[in-house]
Amino acid sequence: MMVQYQKIKDQYPDAFLFYRLGDFYEMFNDDAIKGSQLLELTLTNRSRNPENPVPMCGVPHKAVQNYIDILVDQGYKVAICEQMEDPRLTKGMVKREVIQLVTPGTQIDVGTQNAKSNNYLTAINYDSNQAAFGFSYADLSTGELKVAELSTSAELINELVSLQTKEAVVSGDLPNSVRETVEKLGILISHQPSLPVNSSESYLSQDVTSPLLKQVIKLMLDYIQSTQKRSLQHLKRAVVYEPSDFLELDHNSQYNLELTRNIRTGKKAGTLLWLLDQTKTAMGGRKLKQWIERPLVNRTRIEERHDAVGVLLDHYYERNQLQDELIKVYDLERLAGRIAFGSVNGRDLIQLKTSLKQVPKIKYILEQIADKSFKDMLDNLVPLDDVVATIENAIVEQPPISVTDGGVIKDGFDDQLDKYRDATKNGQKWLADLEAKERKVTGVNNLKVGFNHVFGYYIEVTKTNLDKIPADRYQRKQTLANAERFSTPELKEKEALILEAQEQSKVLEYQLFVNVRDQIKASIKQIQALADAVASVDVLQSFASVSEEYRFVKPKLTTQHKIAIKDGRHPVVEKVLGHQQYVPNDVDMGSDTSVLLITGPNMSGKSTYMRQVALGVIMNQMGCFVPAKSATLPVFDKIFTRIGAADDLISGQSTFMVEMKEANDAIENATPNSLILFDEIGRGTATYDGMALAQAIIEYVHNNIGAKTLFSTHYHELTSLDETLNRLQNVHVGATESNGELVFLHKIQPGPADKSYGIHVAKLAGLPNGLLNRANQILTGLEKKEAHGKPGNPATQPAEARESSKSGHESAANTEEQISLFPLEKVDDNQAEVVSQLKNLDLMSKTPMQIMNQVYKWQQKMNRE
Repeated sequence: MMVQYQKIKDQYPDAFLFYRLGDFYEMFNDDAIKGSQLLELTLTNRSRNPENPVPMCGVPHKAVQNYIDILVDQGYKVAICEQMEDPRLTKGMVKREVIQLVTPGTQIDVGTQNAKSNNYLTAINYDSNQAAFGFSYADLSTGELKVAELSTSAELINELVSLQTKEAVVSGDLPNSVRETVEKLGILISHQPSLPVNSSESYLSQDVTSPLLKQVIKLMLDYIQSTQKRSLQHLKRAVVYEPSDFLELDHNSQYNLELTRNIRTGKKAGTLLWLLDQTKTAMGGRKLKQWIERPLVNRTRIEERHDAVGVLLDHYYERNQLQDELIKVYDLERLAGRIAFGSVNGRDLIQLKTSLKQVPKIKYILEQIADKSFKDMLDNLVPLDDVVATIENAIVEQPPISVTDGGVIKDGFDDQLDKYRDATKNGQKWLADLEAKERKVTGVNNLKVGFNHVFGYYIEVTKTNLDKIPADRYQRKQTLANAERFSTPELKEKEALILEAQEQSKVLEYQLFVNVRDQIKASIKQIQALADAVASVDVLQSFASVSEEYRFVKPKLTTQHKIAIKDGRHPVVEKVLGHQQYVPNDVDMGSDTSVLLITGPNMSGKSTYMRQVALGVIMNQMGCFVPAKSATLPVFDKIFTRIGAADDLISGQSTFMVEMKEANDAIENATPNSLILFDEIGRGTATYDGMALAQAIIEYVHNNIGAKTLFSTHYHELTSLDETLNRLQNVHVGATESNGELVFLHKIQPGPADKSYGIHVAKLAGLPNGLLNRANQILTGLEKKEAHGKPGNPATQPAEARESSKSGHESAANTEEQISLFPLEKVDDNQAEVVSQLKNLDLMSKTPMQIMNQVYKWQQKMNRE
């Protein structure tokens, strides 16, 4: 047995081998040692030889899926090795084979928690002649298969991160630098030797003409075939896409705008997906996520979605009826996948039948609305009455989970099965009659007829009654502590008939179930088309429901280069704060305005204002209504964001380097039809360096790109740029002082802010009064120095003067010298220490929670006196 085990294990060296032994899957050697740790199993030994024990651990076969999921979720592969013969009918070693290799990218049993998420397997190859990447991704649970040609490694990494893939199948020609980057992202890299071309590969790639893309599809399909070892019938024909077919959002922008994942928690709550998701089906939830991550750029398709949402919004009762029917629709896409894979059970088929019964009702409701916006969906909403009838005739209404233990097929479906069942039923009656008869003949009232899998049927008599049994008829089978078990010639005869009927019944019933499954398998493509239509309807009704609840409006698309939003809102922040507390704002960027320079104090809402513009654009191009009183928007081709401060731990880059790289990405790739959000560019370095870079970036974007750009800054000196840049407009977030207290108005007003209110914000954070008073003294001194022409502002100096200005380090030293001019006689030791720590605190390297903790420590120190 161990020789057989090792031969199989050698074929899967990078996977845990689950080796079937009876009712358990066993692991041996290194697999057992590591598996016992990861799965918290008891580690034992196969061999009793103390000099060479074989480490061993195992899991019950009925609970194996849970253990597989744990390993795969941690990035491991699991090879499932099954017994291919009945041990009872086999002499010698039972034949065993790996029937499936489960990997992070091929996992199809995703569970209810991930029902609304895709699990994508990706494949990558490289053509050095074209300097291009072939890229493909597939979801085995739904059959989705897409392919694209990418020209740069940056585009490739962006696709991998955006898809949140856990596994990439790579070819041998992939550059090492790209391979290393993929590994640093935590993506499992797998390899696959080429297999002979088969008919399914030819069918799936028939719409693809590029040799590079055909190769990457083959790489993907070869890997799926070799790991899953079963039909690929549910995979859809490969669809070629271009990133430019959609609104381009790099993974940094998706992250910064919190489209599907919350920055702080990594969860769905607090994201745009969380707000918009009122879908009633799992496949609708997945499609919504896809629409959020890939908004449209085709004006006609965007307007079709807008029109459909408008129709559903205007038909309240029909929409409610639609929702009632959608709730009864199960995950048709994944049901189709399980049918093709052969892993479907009786309950799955009942779910399929229930779902298909809702289709005529959904179609009828949409036909009553009678709008051309739903034409494509209506064409694919084809009731599959033959599939419903097949399941209705064959499968019981409440089948067991197992398809091999019987009880799945209805009575009357098959004559032979009914005969077996009748024999089993009559046999049970005969056994009951036998028990009554033997009690009467022997006079033993507690005599009973029973069954176990080892000894079969028996008559059990307690030892106190053994003298009453007829020795000529009763043949001893088993001795227990307090009883004896016997058989009789007629019991033996009946036992053979009953057991044969039960066994043959289970075998026949499973064959009948497989036949039903194969009949339905022929309709997989129709089920998938139907699923896609239902999912689209579900997303559109979700848009309508959310638009009604939160007072979104239908945007007007314009071919002019302008943004006009009246009373725009950040939809997620508004939901969290409540409508009454949220302050809406206008956005007015005509064709003559390309840059909006936004100033104002910290925490006043500059970043929220910028994000709400981007979210409004994304929602518009998804086909949803937008959070505003009215909105006129162009169709953008790309969105770039540089928001927040974070290190890139993967590549070891500092906050400022990340900031500059993201700014460069926008500058290199933006077009006049793009949207750029720059938040506090330049704050990660010395004041003059940062200010100079910020000004140069604004000038470059204004003069060379012309994209709609929102640029927030604390460098108030930059507001004078409106004198030289005619398409730049200054706006600020209003704030006012009342009795020495700062009040944020959260309202965008024309013109620059008059000051930054930094010390007021520090007061709101709770810094000690003594410290704040000292800060005010220092600020007054610095302002006096600047009023006398020192040290000067590089943003307002000519280029020649800026070139000869002091370096960042010299500027910092100059500032330290100015601070030291102010006496500290009135400051005690604790206050002096706090001022010193405040002066040296690197804010950009701290999280908000770390800063709050530091402020709390300062308060404690100041209060000790």
